[in-house]
Amino acid sequence: MVTIDFLFFADCPSHDVALKRLQTILAEEQITADIRITEVTSDAQAQELKFVGSPTIRINSIDIDPPPIDDLYGLSCRAYHTADGRITPLPQPELIRTALRKLP
Repeated sequence: MVTIDFLFFADCPSHDVALKRLQTILAEEQITADIRITEVTSDAQAQELKFVGSPTIRINSIDIDPPPIDDLYGLSCRAYHTADGRITPLPQPELIRTALRKLP
């Protein structure tokens, strides 16, 4: 069984779209997963969960876009990069698909 941790900070508005995108891709790829949704509400919780921003998606404990080792943990919005180098608050569909296709 695939386990997906979806972590978010409520003040970042992109988490709803990111969760729907994840669910759509899972359906398209015909992957059944246990999605654990966690709202991160404090800096202490962010430290404990090693939360680098909202939304964060981890598949079987592996971040779909691993952050730099020296990245800071805290209540913030996360930035992702598109294929052409632009910055977006949402993980691109291909990033999610690639992470899912790496599953054993």
